[in-house]
Amino acid sequence: MTRPNTITIETCGAIDILTLNRPAQLNAVSPEMIADLTAYFSGLNDRPATRVVIFHGNGPEFSAGAELGSDAFAAGGKGRPQRQLKMQQNYSGVIRLMRSCPQPIIGLVHGAACGAGFSFLLACDVRFAAPDARMNAAYIRIGVGGCDMGSGYLLPRLVGLSVASEFLLTGRFIKADRAKAIGLVGDIVPVEQLLAKGLEFAAEMLRVSPMGLRMTKQALNMLIDAPSLDAALMMEDRQQVILLETDDHAEAVAAFRERRDPGYSDQ
Repeated sequence: MTRPNTITIETCGAIDILTLNRPAQLNAVSPEMIADLTAYFSGLNDRPATRVVIFHGNGPEFSAGAELGSDAFAAGGKGRPQRQLKMQQNYSGVIRLMRSCPQPIIGLVHGAACGAGFSFLLACDVRFAAPDARMNAAYIRIGVGGCDMGSGYLLPRLVGLSVASEFLLTGRFIKADRAKAIGLVGDIVPVEQLLAKGLEFAAEMLRVSPMGLRMTKQALNMLIDAPSLDAALMMEDRQQVILLETDDHAEAVAAFRERRDPGYSDQ
């Protein structure tokens, strides 16, 4: 018997809408969902026609976090640490794939985004929230460390170490208003308008050159950890020289001079 997919993918031109699709379980993250997300994000490097991904959840919550009763927690007995490490790496591997895929990811959060769901949002490039959004690194509340699935790396870089410590050391919730105030989400919109907001922002991304968009995400990932200004400038210089040689750069300049929209070929 074929198991149901835990996610759905809807393609709208150059935009993929990825939906966590376990609404009856509040989109709790199971090993099967991790496998589906891994397969999806692994394939994006070979899909340049997909230029932007929108990531949201079906049902009343974005995601309640890891499904505690699932096989995500290895049974006792000999070899348990090894089995648990493999499972842990499967979960954290989704975060690595989200950050390394060339497509920017727009996260749309409504309701609760806990634990693994919170980490999925942190791994997105841009986030928008509904007024009822509430997010937390729930890991520390179940007796493990608050830094998990990239939260200890990504959250301090998004909001600063002091604010990140406030949430990672307690597991307390970040509600929509606070999330916007600290820069964790870009805007708060009514839940019924959340997908439209994501599509509107994705459409704005589609107005830039495809290779320029991909390389900007790549550069931001590298520059956040650049050891010096000189290292950052060297990386930016090389990116710009590559992009200056593309047909799309010439098209963008021509379109600007002719006061028209450019027609990009990704060449």
